[in-house]
Amino acid sequence: MSNPANTSVIETVAALPAGIRKPLTKKEISSDHPTWCPGCGDFAVLALYFKMIERRQLWQEKITTVSGIGCSSRFPYFVQAHGAHFIHGRALSFASGVSLSRPDLHVFVFGGDGDAFSIGGNHFTHTARKNIKLTYVVMDNWVYGLTKKQTSPTSPLGFKSKTDIWGAVDYPINPMKQAISAGASFVARTTHSNPNHVLQMMEAALDHDGFSFIECLSECVEFYDGAFDASNPRKGGKFNLVPADHDVTDEQAAYKLASEPFPGHFGIFYKSTKPTKNAKEATVNAGAMEKFKGLKDWQILQKTFDRMK
Repeated sequence: MSNPANTSVIETVAALPAGIRKPLTKKEISSDHPTWCPGCGDFAVLALYFKMIERRQLWQEKITTVSGIGCSSRFPYFVQAHGAHFIHGRALSFASGVSLSRPDLHVFVFGGDGDAFSIGGNHFTHTARKNIKLTYVVMDNWVYGLTKKQTSPTSPLGFKSKTDIWGAVDYPINPMKQAISAGASFVARTTHSNPNHVLQMMEAALDHDGFSFIECLSECVEFYDGAFDASNPRKGGKFNLVPADHDVTDEQAAYKLASEPFPGHFGIFYKSTKPTKNAKEATVNAGAMEKFKGLKDWQILQKTFDRMK
């Protein structure tokens, strides 16, 4: 339907047939101007999040964006919809509450390698094993960028930073192996330098009923320029897709694929179908409510008080 410049959005929507809503545009779902450093990989992830919302025709009341603390965690500021910029490492805890109380939503959580695997490492493990319905996109740049270049949980051995001026000596974690072993039911890997692939992984995660994890390499051009050149064909690297014959339901095969040296492969490593915590809790709640069927709210409270005597 055409929308002349002199026609307001309200008038356009009013002219649509009953029950049909005008799809959101990027202009309508973007709020503040992103404040990342020029060249940051996070710009691409944000643009593709908008693209996914447009393609899937999601409405503002169905969009929920949650983050923790860090450069990537500024995400909710830039999305004109429901969301929260939560405390450091606790984004998954908050998002879990949203998902369990509003099972009609698919919550997207965005974070960085420090927020996800350091202070938030414990929450990452337990959200994965509980298989809560939400998507966690971790923009991994191998460095603490917001605090101006400190070693992160994924920084490679030898990386020189303000906290390891001699070079990092601690072994880095492997996010993919950790997600698979923790029980995530969808595990994928992508990179900001391949926008089409990022969008494919986001849409696949959106369609998954369970905890979906995406590791997205997102270069910090300010404090770790060139970190992912080996995965970028435009810089002489290789973007290797997950082999066509890879069985995504084979956990051991996925773990083996995740063990390959950098740059490894990109795509869906693991995907399984199993009951979510959302579904399990819904069953528990339904059973509990059955005991109070036909009672008014005050009568339910009275029964509770009576048991406490």
